[in-house]
Amino acid sequence: MPAEPHAIERLKIAAEKRTALAQQTEAYRLCNGFYEDLPGLVFDRYGPALVILDHTEPGTSDQVVAAAAAWGTAALTGVETVLHKQRAHSDEKFRQGVCLAGQQLPKQIIELGVHYALDLQLHQDASFYLDTRNLRRWLRENMAGKRVLNTFCYTGSLGVAAGVGGAALVVQTDLNAKYLGFARQSWALNQLPASACQTVPGDFFRVVGRMRGQGLLFDCVILDPPFFSTTEAGRVDLLGQTTRLINKVRPLVAHEGHLVVINNALFLSGADFMSELDELCQSPYIELETTLPVPPDVTGYPETVTTPPPTDPKPFNHPTKIAILKVTRKDGRQ
Repeated sequence: MPAEPHAIERLKIAAEKRTALAQQTEAYRLCNGFYEDLPGLVFDRYGPALVILDHTEPGTSDQVVAAAAAWGTAALTGVETVLHKQRAHSDEKFRQGVCLAGQQLPKQIIELGVHYALDLQLHQDASFYLDTRNLRRWLRENMAGKRVLNTFCYTGSLGVAAGVGGAALVVQTDLNAKYLGFARQSWALNQLPASACQTVPGDFFRVVGRMRGQGLLFDCVILDPPFFSTTEAGRVDLLGQTTRLINKVRPLVAHEGHLVVINNALFLSGADFMSELDELCQSPYIELETTLPVPPDVTGYPETVTTPPPTDPKPFNHPTKIAILKVTRKDGRQ
């Protein structure tokens, strides 16, 4: 690991680039050490909390982390608590996170004026993904009056953004019912009508199969699966198998509706993912409308990046690759 003085200097440089972000959102990436010369460490800001996501082997970065925690509480205005989450630790307690300073963790944050429920110790992640901020903005700007299905919704931030944007109906579905509780909390925090939100716990393959059987249609379907998972009903593998998942949900998209596809496979190149989408779009009934970049606080800035991603994400700007497809239907069903 880098020595503590070097680490603090890198943190200072990274934090200075994010100064303006604090005016827009309480949740942002303060430093992505994988790209900004602190390998294995990621520093996220959630209002009064600094979260250190530690991907190094337990014990190898303790001094740097301790120095970063002291710096964070002293140099970052409003930071009162530092949470250290060790992804590789054998003990779940340390994967969920241990407070190195303070004890009060925020229960919600505000991003671009939208409230989101939060549990920074929910599991090894922080219950809110920073890399999809631009997608949440797109959903707010484009979903007025629309019916939205958010699959693999996790804590439901994408669906909530659509709701704030005036969606007529948002259906949030995830295998984990506990995650759906956060989706409902966020919905209530924004004082959205309860009648416009449904949460559906269950396996993705079974839920979408049932919806197809019922003939349900949505103006926008969001497909944001984990990198890899298996259940009795099916298998998710984002290395070259996104098309299979797209074809599962495509029948649920209404005529001239949108299908939002997110692929976060670190070792799938942008070119390979785009090739998969291009092949899919050979059909006259589906086309790539646009792609969305990941915000620069997550990717790192040209002045701060020292190391590129392990696989080239171009034409995307980050391994989290976001594509928005436009779907037309032979039957024209709305």
